[in-house]
Amino acid sequence: MSLTTKPSLREQQHPLIRQLADCIESTWQRYFNLEPYHLPAELGYVEGRLEGEKLIIENRCYQTPQFRKMHLELAKVGTNLDILHCVMFPRLEYALPMFGTDLVGGRGQISAAIADLSALNTNRTLSASYRDALQALPVINFSQQRALPDWGDIFSEFCLFIRPSSPEEEALFLSRVELFLDIHCAQARSALPVQPEQQAEIIAAQRYYCSKQQQNDKTRRVLEKAFGSDWAEHYMTTVLFDYV
Repeated sequence: MSLTTKPSLREQQHPLIRQLADCIESTWQRYFNLEPYHLPAELGYVEGRLEGEKLIIENRCYQTPQFRKMHLELAKVGTNLDILHCVMFPRLEYALPMFGTDLVGGRGQISAAIADLSALNTNRTLSASYRDALQALPVINFSQQRALPDWGDIFSEFCLFIRPSSPEEEALFLSRVELFLDIHCAQARSALPVQPEQQAEIIAAQRYYCSKQQQNDKTRRVLEKAFGSDWAEHYMTTVLFDYV
């Protein structure tokens, strides 16, 4: 399916967010025949107010035989905050990690950039094929590393969490995320379904991942201020990190 639909919120956002959103969708198209994943109609595009500023949330979701949901969210609060959030949720029949990336920026500066392939098994260890591919990537030394949150035990040793300090570091982050995506999509496309008895472990690991992500207080506080606690809980558990 074509992803070139209506004009996107990304045209109003930080250039790195626009570039990463384009990169994600073009990579998905290159590897998969995408089918729409239908969110509740009222959650695809949302407007609200946050501390006097207009808040816009735009969601795009797709699915493939390997992924039950491939979610790309863009959000903007006035001229002060730009957000990109992306997660690829594997189907339970496939022993694949969870790809996720987020960008947070404001006033022309990206303050947080994170990307990871998080293992979905009880010992949270990536498979040998993923480890070999990731270890073969060139080492990048970013000037400002950021600390993972307290609930961040879901992330792998390859997790990249930085504050880019220059356009050159932004470009390096973008290229590294594209390589993560290439590795992930290529391995997913050739993956074989697991035995039924393995699915219980995958279900438990995916639920653990989502429960940890739902502890992100920064995201929850923004949503609660704009829409109230009940709506925030519904959005966190229905759109951002739904259980299976």
